[in-house]
Amino acid sequence: MRLYQRCTVFVVCAAAALASACAANAPSTGGNGKQFVIGYSQSNNAEPYRAQLNLQLQYYVKQHPDLKLLPITDAHQDSATQVSQVQNFVQQKVDALIVSPNEPAPLTAAVQQACAAHIPVVVLDRTINTDCYSAFIGGDNYAIGKLAGQAAVQALPSGGNVVELRGILSDQPQVDRDKGFRDAIAGHNISIVDQQEAKWLRADATTIMQQWLAKGDKIDLVYAQNDDMALGAQLAIQGAGKAGAIRIIGIDGLAIPTGGIRAVQNGQLLTTFVYPTCAEQAVDTLEKLLHQQPVDKKQILPTTQVTKDNAAQLYQEYDMSGKVGG
Repeated sequence: MRLYQRCTVFVVCAAAALASACAANAPSTGGNGKQFVIGYSQSNNAEPYRAQLNLQLQYYVKQHPDLKLLPITDAHQDSATQVSQVQNFVQQKVDALIVSPNEPAPLTAAVQQACAAHIPVVVLDRTINTDCYSAFIGGDNYAIGKLAGQAAVQALPSGGNVVELRGILSDQPQVDRDKGFRDAIAGHNISIVDQQEAKWLRADATTIMQQWLAKGDKIDLVYAQNDDMALGAQLAIQGAGKAGAIRIIGIDGLAIPTGGIRAVQNGQLLTTFVYPTCAEQAVDTLEKLLHQQPVDKKQILPTTQVTKDNAAQLYQEYDMSGKVGG
């Protein structure tokens, strides 16, 4: 059940206001023997998905001797901190920049500063509010949300009550995953009876789910926009003695012991959807840009629904523990 999927990679060219700027896809420096310095501003290392992205990115960069990755910075879900981090990389005159935006609007000006400095910028997972870029690597979050909605319809053929744990409300992946899900369940007697922003985090999701359960309302299914929130909800459900009575759908499908694929195997989640980290594609794209080779402007990566039937095979396919550690 292949589809197209989550990680956004922009590579910014030059000043956003100049139409000619986007021709500057590669840095002005180059030449044989040069080691290109890469900066990466991560939105939040606390999310397992992003922790894996960091590990995989470090692994793939090491496969290219001409690339040097500076220590990855962590914005801790604070956009002002991330703006400062990006501006610092620009001031250091890195050869290329990777950004996983915490939010699109606050990061736009900082990325445009990189554009003006002719620094290629790879934006992973979430968009920014400028179209001055060389490449976008990401997923079709609307389509993934729609698949999640179809899974809910299949799980609740007679209809039912759903609660939705949402990521950061200003993030485009959150918007798209919500809309896709709602479009899929429309006309199927399924109601979203509660929804709340849990900011992609397990602890927040556990607290919110506990509050919903305490209200005593009937809940048939949880739709969590990532697996970390899904597993946070599962902890609350288990603690309330309702394990198995409320089904849970997530998104991410990480092949790690505490990830979504194992959770489907163990019966903690009904299903999830693999969301590739985009790390390998980001490094390949940077290599081409830094060597003045053409890249696809928009790169959409595939996803797969994880079920009990295919979970073991998918875990084996995506497991990188032997390369990056647990």
